[in-house]
Amino acid sequence: MSLHDDAVLVLNGYEDQDELRLGYLGHLADHPDAMWKRCEAGHLTASALVIDPSRQRVLLTLHKKLGMWLQMGGHCEPQDTSLEAAALREATEESGIPGLTLLPGGPVQLDRHRIPAPCHWHFDVQYAALAPPEAVERISEESLDLRWFDYARAAEVADGSVARLLERTRAALTERAGPEA
Repeated sequence: MSLHDDAVLVLNGYEDQDELRLGYLGHLADHPDAMWKRCEAGHLTASALVIDPSRQRVLLTLHKKLGMWLQMGGHCEPQDTSLEAAALREATEESGIPGLTLLPGGPVQLDRHRIPAPCHWHFDVQYAALAPPEAVERISEESLDLRWFDYARAAEVADGSVARLLERTRAALTERAGPEA
């Protein structure tokens, strides 16, 4: 299965944000190259909000180019076999934490946002990733800083998209991971 086909399958199974989800599917139908950065009309990206083992904090990166606190994520690469694989690869690369696991149940949120030309849009498919016990983060070349924030502080330092992702992730932790979350 191609990455494009996987994205269609994931989005068809995603049961929230219908208008946005249908926009993503329409974009994929109109652009066979929508998974790749070269698609100037916009391309899909994959990201993950990393949650600490105690489920009390999230790891955010101070993005080097944007100067904003964001979740880990970025462009899909040819070696990615699925959106989940892309999100997990990006989260691992940018956090420096091996052994991350995605929260079961698929994406937590979709977020479409403008980016500078030559491309115009990122169609981000956002997941949540759990850090293993004893996780130690390592800053990557793409970051100015990397820091754990409790939920309240993360919502204060990040933009609205990350705050919404955090809120949805907290709900998903309860719904998908059971009462111990």
